[in-house]
Amino acid sequence: MLKKFIIALAGFAVVVFALGAVKVAQIKELSSMPHVMPAMAVTSTEAKAVTWDRVISAIGTLAPVEGVTVAADADGTIVKIAADSGALVKAGDLLIGLDTTVEMAQLAAAEASAALAKLQFDRASELVAKQTISKSEFDVATAQLNQAGANVAALKATIEKKHVRAPFDGRVGIRFVNLGQFVARGRALVPLQKLDPIYVNFSIPQQQLGALSIGQKISVTADASGRPYEGKISAINSEVDASTRNISVQAVLANPEEKLRSGMFVQVEVALPAGAPQIALPATAIAYAPYGNSVYVIEKMKGKDGKEYLGVRQQIVRLGVARGDLVAIEEGLKPGEQVVTAGVFKLRNGAPVQVNNAVQPTSSATPKPANT
Repeated sequence: MLKKFIIALAGFAVVVFALGAVKVAQIKELSSMPHVMPAMAVTSTEAKAVTWDRVISAIGTLAPVEGVTVAADADGTIVKIAADSGALVKAGDLLIGLDTTVEMAQLAAAEASAALAKLQFDRASELVAKQTISKSEFDVATAQLNQAGANVAALKATIEKKHVRAPFDGRVGIRFVNLGQFVARGRALVPLQKLDPIYVNFSIPQQQLGALSIGQKISVTADASGRPYEGKISAINSEVDASTRNISVQAVLANPEEKLRSGMFVQVEVALPAGAPQIALPATAIAYAPYGNSVYVIEKMKGKDGKEYLGVRQQIVRLGVARGDLVAIEEGLKPGEQVVTAGVFKLRNGAPVQVNNAVQPTSSATPKPANT
């Protein structure tokens, strides 16, 4: 029994050894054969030099060139609303009138007193010339005339204060008071703003301060307007914000249709002088990595067997600004080179590729979403 077991075990060992020898021979044969990596299908584009208009982009807020909340300069009851909400007014136009019946009566009395003081002054002038009265009596008549005139002027000023007028040309906002309402001195009555022209205030990083100058052109776009508005920088702040390291800039732009309103959020672009030509590639062509961004350049290469094939060379590049689907390449690429635009995630340096440009990724500086 033991002999049969030993014979069976020896036979099994011989079979295993034979199979192992065959497998080792197969592996050696496969390893000796040249390994050919399959070509990856990619799309490509030619690197071309373009000149982009350089801009500084920022977020701005609109503000009126002239804007106030008109308030009452005296106590009184509102008896007239001459300019209702939304009205366009000129400087000096009446906005709101307060009750002046008491002041008008006081003015009539003061004017009568002034007329009497004038008669007394004229009579005193004649008498002092004839030396009929003393100089002191003439001085009293003069003082009474001046005092009566001052009283009349004070009452006229009080009455004028109760006629609230527009300090400048502009558009009236939504009023805060109603007819018959009593208002105290200092009470807000109605906002008034001049909307044409209009200011836009925005901030930029301190690093870009050297690119700004008074009179520089800007373009402003608001969601409500639907079109850009052109303007010019009118003021640059004299100090940088210590907390944000940004500097405030103010520009003025025409707003004849008054579609831009104070407080609106807008997008601002400051035009800069044209820079040197640079290469723009679709964003899909960039292989982003912590150690450095790169692109894959398509060129003919030689394999280990000396045969030529179409392969890719990984090229480290320095990126510039991005516009829409395009990214500017500032360094590392030359015009005329063929660059992979799709499929970069599956490539490595020296990998063979097969170019198929039947379908290209979108590449526009001003992309718009497709209707779905």
